[in-house]
Amino acid sequence: MHADAELMLADFFTQLTVEVRASEHTIKSYRRDIKHLSRYCTDKAIAQWADLQHTDIRAHIAGRHRKGLSSKSLQRELSAIRSFYNYLLKKGQASANPAQHIQAPKQDRKLPKTLDVDQLSGLLEAGASSLLEIRDLAMFELFYSSGLRLSELSALDVTDLDLPDNTLTVRIGKGGKSRVLPVGSKAVTAIENWLQQRVIKIPAADSALFVSTRGTRLGQRNIELRLEQWCKKKGIAEHIHPHMLRHSFASHLLESSQDLRAVQELLGHSNISTTQIYTHLDFQHLAEIYDKAHPRAKKKPL
Repeated sequence: MHADAELMLADFFTQLTVEVRASEHTIKSYRRDIKHLSRYCTDKAIAQWADLQHTDIRAHIAGRHRKGLSSKSLQRELSAIRSFYNYLLKKGQASANPAQHIQAPKQDRKLPKTLDVDQLSGLLEAGASSLLEIRDLAMFELFYSSGLRLSELSALDVTDLDLPDNTLTVRIGKGGKSRVLPVGSKAVTAIENWLQQRVIKIPAADSALFVSTRGTRLGQRNIELRLEQWCKKKGIAEHIHPHMLRHSFASHLLESSQDLRAVQELLGHSNISTTQIYTHLDFQHLAEIYDKAHPRAKKKPL
């Protein structure tokens, strides 16, 4: 593409970083997504962003779909493109947003894989016999207790906990939103055991709640590997990843409470449709709620 077009793209990411203060994850994703669009432009000899048409975006997304990208990934790419063109519109560098009314191909939403209560009990009651296992057990208990995202657990600091109140604060969740979450008694006990060992045996080089033996914050990939190692050592054959604990948290709460809005708040979902993938309520239960609640659904008296 033309050098001016590259400069506009660089300015967009500067604005995202400095003014919008988008998360590092969001910026990384947007860079990757718009890079694919830039390659499309190069292949089609399109020199300026303003030259892209509605048909170009549709053709680009269709090409990405043929390469096997999921609907969710394509929706994210379109979101990145729309954001970029909204920026260009504000700067007077484009006359229209060519991605505005384009939708990604739809696909069936599958319920995330979860563990049942017995499986989770086997995972969390396997026992901790070393310093690292005490830490790991605290991590896994907290995952399931509070329904955290992997990124949120990794980012937790010791000061984010209020163990006497059985709560924790997620300072920066998805979309930059914060929320306060309950922490169950089993998780509180596991965290207290970890903090006691942390103070004695690990240098206080970082404010992070979960650190390595060198005192540095555990990254997301390290947490994934620790869960894999935990399962292997405890003889659990099934492949379990951290978000299965979050999915199980949501599923079990919904099964017990049937309160979709409460689970939405706990998970930090901005849209309740995202939470609905966990719904296990059968039609009979929904019909009973309808019969009791809807003013014109009540049966006529005999």
